[in-house]
Amino acid sequence: MDWGGPTFVVLLVAISTVGWLVNNWIRAKHGYSLEDEWGGKTERGDTVETKALKAENRQLHDKLDAMQDRMIVLEKIVTDRGYSLHDEIEALRDRDEDNGVPLSLKKGEKA
Repeated sequence: MDWGGPTFVVLLVAISTVGWLVNNWIRAKHGYSLEDEWGGKTERGDTVETKALKAENRQLHDKLDAMQDRMIVLEKIVTDRGYSLHDEIEALRDRDEDNGVPLSLKKGEKA
């Protein structure tokens, strides 16, 4: 191979161009800004689909944050040592019967 001939120069230009094209294709595929032939960057504009996905993503993150806040409150309620639903129910059962209106309804009897 003649290192000083035009074939070598054309081969170098072709390899560089193919490498640049492959680099930009990979960058475009993964959403990175593209590089022009002078080394500058060209930012991708958001498409309608991208804007819709970003809006949906924002809504889902907001919903997730709200659910995490609710989960924290529920964990506090359940793990609170003073929380004893069984004891509270039993205390209500043990109260005096005189504190309310007794229901002694029989079949056919109206309140």
